[in-house]
Amino acid sequence: MFAARNFVMRGIVPLAILTSLSVAGLAQVATKNSAVESAPRPDKGWQDRHKKFLENIKKGDAELLFIGDSITQGWEGSGKGVWSEEYESKKAVNLGIGGDRTQHVLWRLENGEIDGIKPKAAVVMIGTNNLGANTNEEIIAGITAIVKKLNDKLPKTKVLLLGIFPRGEKADNPLRSRIKAINMEIAKLDNDKTVFYKNIGGQFLAEDGSLPKGIMPDFLHLSSEAYGFWADAIEGDLEDLMSGK
Repeated sequence: MFAARNFVMRGIVPLAILTSLSVAGLAQVATKNSAVESAPRPDKGWQDRHKKFLENIKKGDAELLFIGDSITQGWEGSGKGVWSEEYESKKAVNLGIGGDRTQHVLWRLENGEIDGIKPKAAVVMIGTNNLGANTNEEIIAGITAIVKKLNDKLPKTKVLLLGIFPRGEKADNPLRSRIKAINMEIAKLDNDKTVFYKNIGGQFLAEDGSLPKGIMPDFLHLSSEAYGFWADAIEGDLEDLMSGK
């Protein structure tokens, strides 16, 4: 596990400071940073899915959350079989919405999706959709805000923060280096108490660093086999976190 620590780089707010700020404070520090300024999406599909989440959460029995974008939502598609085998018995709830960026997830967390529940663990993987619109530093701030929001609203929930999954077919794809840099920084949010970081991206790569089509058909979204890899990679972590170890 990585211990949280100060990190100073030109043009970057130290993560130690970010984690100590309120979400409102984060928005002030990250000038013009849409990645950290919570916002809903106007499309009806998104609004309807959010409302569905609120209905599910009202049941109050969620013990495990998966929070993210289309890759997380894919547990209901390509990953449906694995989900049924691995997570239904754990009273898991899928809070993934395709196309979401950090600011959308942050808004959802602020607007009912984690109210009235006390899950044992939450798996978070978000940020890939921000790559086209935000700098690495802004994405780091957005992910930090999400983790802080979870810690504030669900203080007894263990957060398993996953590194952003690799994307792009070849190892030299420019997005790979950005993802690596972002993951190195969000790893420092791990405090070995309420936040635990894990990078499972290597599970999806071939020996030459490429992404096989059988694992990610469009070099971004996962196949059924890949969801199996994901579940296997975090099985031990969830067992420990949900058992209170």
